[in-house]
Amino acid sequence: MSQPTETTPVSTDFNRSLSLLDSTLIVSGSMIGSGVFIVTAGMARNLGSSGWLLMLWVLTGVLTVAAALSYGELAGMMPKAGGQYIYIQRAYGHLTGFVYGWTVFTVIQTGTIAAVAVAFTKFSAVFMPALGPENVLLALGPVKITLGSLYAISSLVLLTWLNSRGVQSGKLIQNVFTSAKLVALLGLIVVGIALGLSSGLLSANLSNAWAASTTSATGEVLPLAGMALLLAFGTSMVGSLFSADAWNNVTFIAGEIKNPRRNIPLALFFGTLIVTTIYFLANLSYLSLLPLKGLLTATDIVGRGIQFATADRVATAAVSTIFGNIGVAIMAVLIMISTFGCNNGLILAGARLYYAMAKDGLFLKQASHLNENAVPGRALWLQCIWASLLCLSGTYGDLLDYCTFTSLCFYIVTIGGLFILRRKEPNAERPYRAFGYPLVPAIYMLAGTAICLILLYNPVTRFNTGMGLLIAGLGVPVYYWTKRK
Repeated sequence: MSQPTETTPVSTDFNRSLSLLDSTLIVSGSMIGSGVFIVTAGMARNLGSSGWLLMLWVLTGVLTVAAALSYGELAGMMPKAGGQYIYIQRAYGHLTGFVYGWTVFTVIQTGTIAAVAVAFTKFSAVFMPALGPENVLLALGPVKITLGSLYAISSLVLLTWLNSRGVQSGKLIQNVFTSAKLVALLGLIVVGIALGLSSGLLSANLSNAWAASTTSATGEVLPLAGMALLLAFGTSMVGSLFSADAWNNVTFIAGEIKNPRRNIPLALFFGTLIVTTIYFLANLSYLSLLPLKGLLTATDIVGRGIQFATADRVATAAVSTIFGNIGVAIMAVLIMISTFGCNNGLILAGARLYYAMAKDGLFLKQASHLNENAVPGRALWLQCIWASLLCLSGTYGDLLDYCTFTSLCFYIVTIGGLFILRRKEPNAERPYRAFGYPLVPAIYMLAGTAICLILLYNPVTRFNTGMGLLIAGLGVPVYYWTKRK
């Protein structure tokens, strides 16, 4: 990281250079990472039903767009760097704003970055088998340093360095990689659904669509109904919500968006609508190319079908039905492009939030400076260091649970702030008013709260979600310690 000198001009304000298209691609690119290519397998095992599986993706899409529409009002009111942190602080005060920022740094943003880097490595291993988890270089108790983890960290270092060179550099990477993965996903959807309609596999998968069941790792199938179905539905939604997360990142970079009062609400709406529609169609494509249920033998589970796709690589299994063995390589390249581009957007946006906190005296002072390229360079590198440590400390599934639960909690808190600010500041300038207020925001809050309670109640997810809640709670004493210092 270059240090400012007497001859190196240091910027004191952001450059507003991102258009509506750039902002929409940041929303879309930050959302589409690795999840949609992987999580459907686990969801299918939990539910055993094409109808409930598709319903999960529909509900995820509706909730995500509803939240984005609600955020639009807050974004129009407060078009400042830091985005959601600013909204929470204004509605609830400095303590709640700090706890959110603390959780973003410790779990939500850096945890998502680490999870996506792990997925990037997982698919790079298709071409470089040495990156597999079994290649342990050094074991330090529960922490195992593998060649793959070092590879994941190197990808974060590269992207951080590129983004430290200016927002134009980050924008170029985002636009190119997001456009590439959108085109590739649309190609998979069109070809997959066309083949499924002609082969009759889609119709077969959709027959008896609502007969839910759960399948264990040994292949035991148990029917689901009532409370058991509700728990399985809520738990499975972690996967789809994680895949549709990070749409709020565009609010963090409000200081670099042209006409932010107009463009941020529009980018939130268009970006989330595009991605959630693609996610539903992608899953329809999987059902067009693969049987829903895995094939069982007397001794093991064959890696066929959606439920038991090899290493949960559902998209890879689907493309392999079209292109044969070369489909594995095709999807590996696509997912590498997708995850690399996704992490670029996450890295670009996250540092702006820490910058805003540091300007308020609630984060390390060094993070409050912009470098000669008018970006928060030191905040970028602090984020990189912590995300790299998370790459060493957690598996993809653990990181997914931590991030999704805590992120969902703060979406609920933020949308609750919409009601508070309507009451506290009725005459504040609101270029855009939340669609369907108060019904749409209230429905989101109720649905989100129900999902959080299910995750806390379910023994399978209770520990990881509880850990996410504990980490967020630690932000309270850290806040008072920070204020004292």
